[in-house]
Amino acid sequence: MCERWLENPYWQFFTGEVVFQTCLPCDPSSLTRWRQRLGEAGMEELLAHTINTAHAVKAVDARELSRVIVDTTVQEKAIAHPTDNRLLEVARKKLVLLAKRHGIALRQTYARQGPALSRKSGRYAHARQFKRMRKVLRRQRTILGRVLRDLQRKLAQRESSVRERIGVWLERAHRLLTQRPKDNQKLYALHAPEVECISKGKARNPYEFGVKVGIAVSARKGLIVGARSFPGNPYDGDTLAEQLEQARGLLQDVNVIPQMAIVDLGYRGREVEGVQILHRGKARTLTRRQWRWIKRRQAVEPVIGHLKQDCRLNRCHLNGAQGDALHVLGCAAGYNLRWLLRWIAFLRAWLQVVRARSSTSSSPPWLANMAFGA
Repeated sequence: MCERWLENPYWQFFTGEVVFQTCLPCDPSSLTRWRQRLGEAGMEELLAHTINTAHAVKAVDARELSRVIVDTTVQEKAIAHPTDNRLLEVARKKLVLLAKRHGIALRQTYARQGPALSRKSGRYAHARQFKRMRKVLRRQRTILGRVLRDLQRKLAQRESSVRERIGVWLERAHRLLTQRPKDNQKLYALHAPEVECISKGKARNPYEFGVKVGIAVSARKGLIVGARSFPGNPYDGDTLAEQLEQARGLLQDVNVIPQMAIVDLGYRGREVEGVQILHRGKARTLTRRQWRWIKRRQAVEPVIGHLKQDCRLNRCHLNGAQGDALHVLGCAAGYNLRWLLRWIAFLRAWLQVVRARSSTSSSPPWLANMAFGA
């Protein structure tokens, strides 16, 4: 963000600068420390303030906030597409770098053979010569195992602080070395072990690598009233109670409790005490009014689309599982701020139309004054 501010004159102008600046406005790490000090509870409070503001300016009322639409999506992590040849080569390079940094002389680093094998494996995969590709992958695993065992032997003679620092990466490299295609809980990125492979059934993007997040929006106007991450890729229905509990906490300042949740069939079979769950799997018991609310369920899809494209939910650059949780809350707060700005612009345009009509027609002037007072 600081680098983009430095090169973008529009950002500098709208943040109050008069002369184009050529140095960073602050240390970039201060933003990271600010996020870490806030934590997940602080980011939830920030999201709650946007909801309170929308309620205070009467953009939404309590009845509107009592009906929510709940859905899940995937927040992808900022990692390269995980392939075996690349992950094995990255692990080898990391172990060699750690050994060099701590003054450990390895018997052999495979600095020439490792990258060559990685390129060869990629070419075989592209040509669909999978038997040759698997042979190269076996050689890459052999090389990584040799470097790993050599480093483990020489690390036993070092002090405990060095063993602790390198031990984390040794464990990840061993996990990468032993995993197989059909295993569960695989490692998809050496620097981000929390990344999960999630399949949402999309034709163009069948597998996404990140974390599942839940979004709750108001049923009519699309204000976000809940957003959180769910590590472990749980079943959608198992996230419903926690999602509604978060929404209840965010709405407590406006004295609103969610009374109706509109969901898709992924939440089928789950009930939450005190909340009416609506989905089309209950077709035989639904009234006509409830069917009209179910037809509003698709309104959450464009909200998720704008969250991903405009508010950068589609790629999380923050570190760890805590970074995933903070990122989705920050994106939701940013979306609500954009929502409020659009509502204010619409209200201003409507008031201008009311004033223009009142000045040209025979309507009394108190009508326009009342509108501007509102």
